Amino acid sequence: MLLHQALTECRTLVVEGPDGIGRSGLTSELTQHGFLIRRSRGHLHHVDPIRPYRELLDAPGRLAVEGGIIHELVYGPLRHGCSRVTWIQALDFAEAVAERDGALVHVRGTADDDAEAVSAYERAFRTLAEHAPVVTVDAGDPGRPDHGPSPPRPQLRRCTQKLTIGWRQTA
Repeated sequence: MLLHQALTECRTLVVEGPDGIGRSGLTSELTQHGFLIRRSRGHLHHVDPIRPYRELLDAPGRLAVEGGIIHELVYGPLRHGCSRVTWIQALDFAEAVAERDGALVHVRGTADDDAEAVSAYERAFRTLAEHAPVVTVDAGDPGRPDHGPSPPRPQLRRCTQKLTIGWRQTA
């Protein structure tokens, strides 16, 4: 299945991945497919950290949200000993994404040498996949500039509850 065919099924995408993985190529591709790219402004709300993201999901049309919820689930415990986002809040958010005909996009690559974070992202997406579809994007060589003469061509493969996109260089 081609990427644009899969993207026609989703109205909402939440893009997340470890620090150091380039996402600008992916967000550029999403823009070309009619997605409005949004980021939560400011820090997580101290009482309801999911609120800014729920507000973003209220926007009309096709929406791609550069995440922060899963980032907090992963890096909160690794950097601060705990997360400001609870698993219940994250699961509720994943369900809200799914209800908006959406999916969570897990961007992977080799730039992040933090094995703990990579492993924590894998666990988080495995858990969230029970509540929303997960699209896994292998970003390829993150050291490659986002604007090169031969950009990667995405290819989509579908497994039961998970979509996987692999990036492959074209000649």
